[in-house]
This record gives sequence, structure tokens and C-alpha cells, in this order.
Amino acid sequence: MKVLNDFLKQGSASGILLILAALLAMIAANSPLAGFYQLLIDLPVSVQVGALVVDKPLLLWINDGLMAGFFFLVGLELKREIAEGQLSSVDNIMLPAVAAIGGMVVPAGIYAWICWGNDMAMQGWAIPAATDIAFAMGILALLGSRVPPALKLFLVSLAIIDDIGAIIIIAVFYTENIATVPLIIGAVCLPILFIMNRRNVTSTSAYLLIGAVLWLATLKSGVHATLAGVALAFFIPMRDNKNPEYSPLKELEHNLHSPVSYVVLPVFAFANSGIDLFALNMASLVHPVTLGITLGLFIGKQLGVFGFSWLLIKSGVAKLPSGVNFTQLYGVSILCGVGFTMSLFIGSLAFESTGMNQMFDERLGILAGSILSAIVGYLVLKNNLRKVAD
Repeated sequence: MKVLNDFLKQGSASGILLILAALLAMIAANSPLAGFYQLLIDLPVSVQVGALVVDKPLLLWINDGLMAGFFFLVGLELKREIAEGQLSSVDNIMLPAVAAIGGMVVPAGIYAWICWGNDMAMQGWAIPAATDIAFAMGILALLGSRVPPALKLFLVSLAIIDDIGAIIIIAVFYTENIATVPLIIGAVCLPILFIMNRRNVTSTSAYLLIGAVLWLATLKSGVHATLAGVALAFFIPMRDNKNPEYSPLKELEHNLHSPVSYVVLPVFAFANSGIDLFALNMASLVHPVTLGITLGLFIGKQLGVFGFSWLLIKSGVAKLPSGVNFTQLYGVSILCGVGFTMSLFIGSLAFESTGMNQMFDERLGILAGSILSAIVGYLVLKNNLRKVAD
């Protein structure tokens, strides 16, 4: 147990678990277990209360249900950072904010350029715009204490702003046909949560109960259900007015971190990474969607993040983070191309209902771009940190 506890305390643990979960899915999908793997993720799961029925395959329960917990945690982190963290100061957020914008615009532009003219393929334009903070920070943690603290802070801030962008993209561009009644029910939950917050209700159980209703209503409305997690997070009180030392938000964030990092995200990775490599052919390898995602993540991310950062620093608007050189900034810019979790999530939204993934597999592009970014970014940083140490 001590070995397990020591492993989970490492900064790289969550990233390593994600890699292992993805590898297990790949092995299962390309072995005699392939049929069982497919049966598992396609397993019908139905929950019924009276006339209310939620009937989905296990894969969508994971993507719409479990991932709501991930987005809830993201929302809690965003609120904390905005209230009293790095996002509370304009000076602190200027560089990572502009870098994050570059890291979304350029990859999306590269994807759009490659897939231009194919309306169905263009639905995946946002896939390479995402950064997986767990993976990127896990790789950075492998480099040890030599990594400047300001570099870690830059990556965390950038990834948080990137998450905000991804949430906005999902809300605006990946929402299905709207059902009015569930949407009204969901909308009614918001003022209830607001009143609870203003009346200093600090019981997180009460918020989670209303949040469950909000999630179900959002799911039935056609708006993606994971957005309910983000909305709920912003109503959790930052402080207890009667006991300023106690923070319901921070306590909930602390309690959720391990289940999300070590259960929710690995389960999501396992359910969404099972690519049948035997079904691949040259056409799927060079398909515009596959190429667009791969080049968007590996080339677009580093061009966008580093290019926008370099322009901002050279123009004098922002300063290079303390103790960080341009090569290290470039290495982290490459690591931002590890899109994995959020890219897989957006990919499922873009193509799960089109049937287009029968002609290609967007997951191949995500894995290729993420692996290239992880390896090259790690090597660039390792080489530079060793030279600095010498």
C-alpha cells in the first residue's frame, strides 16, 4: 500500500494512469478481447423513474455522466483561480491568456485549411484546439525539480484558460436540437443555486442535489450535459460568511481531485481509446481529418502558443516568466499539443452522430499528435534543462 500511496502522490501519476488506460484499450481492441471490449462500451444502461427514462450505452454514460464530474472540477478550479489565484490579476494572465488563444486559433486554422470544402469533416475543427493539463503536467513532472516554478505556473494558467475556451466551444458549437421543457427546468435550477449561494448555504450536499436535477435537465434539453457541471461549480461558495477560514469550494475541490484524476479520466480514456489498428489502411492514415488533427496538435499548438508568446514578449507587453528562457517556453509550447482527454471528448461530440467515423478514426490523429508532442516536448525540455544545470 505504501508503494501505491507514494505513486499517487507523484505529480506524474494521473498522466501515467491515463497512458496505461489508453494502452489497455488499444490492447483490448486489437486482441481476441475486441468483441468483449465493444460489447462493454455498447452495453445498454437504462435508468427509469416513472415516465422519466434515461437510456444510453455505457460509453455515453461515461462521456455525458462521469465527465460531468471532470467539468465540475474544472469549474471549481476556474472559480478559485478567478477569485484569488493566477487569473485574478491582469498582469499574471496576460501572457498565458494570449498564448492560449494562439494555441486554439492556429491549430483550428491548420485543421480548417486541410479539411476545407468538406462540411462534415469541418465539424471537427475544434479537436486540435484542446490541451490535456493532466498529461502535460505529468510529463513536466517527469523532469523533476529542475523545471522552473514559473514555467509550471505558465502551463497551468494556459491550460485553465484553454479549458475556458473549450467549454465555450462546446456550449456554442456542439449543442444539439433544444428541447424547451427540460431547458426551462434547468434554467429554474440556476436562480435556486444563486439564492442558496447568497444566503450562505454551505452544505455541498444541497448544491449537489440541485446539481443532479440540473444535469438531468441539461441532458434531456439537448445542451451537452457536462456543461451543467461547470455551471454548478460557479455557485459553490468560496467562503463561509460565519467561518471565513472554511472554504466549501476548496474542500469540494480537494475531495474530487483524486476520484476524477484516478478514476473518471482513466475510465474515460479506456472507453474512448480503443482503436482497431487492423482496420487501418493508407486512406485512413492520410485522411484530411486525421492529418488535420495530427498537424493541428503537433505543429499548430507550438506555433500558436510560442508564436503569440514571443510576439507579446518582444513587443514589451509582457515579460518572459522569471527564470525561464525561450527554449523552455518553446518546449512547454510543444507539450500543449498533448490534447488527449479534451480532444477525445470534443471528437466524440463532433462525429458520434454523423457516421463519418466509419471512413476514418479521429482518435488516430489525436493519439499521433499527442504522442509526437509529448515525446518532442519532453526531449526539448530535458536537453535544455540539462544544459542550464551544467
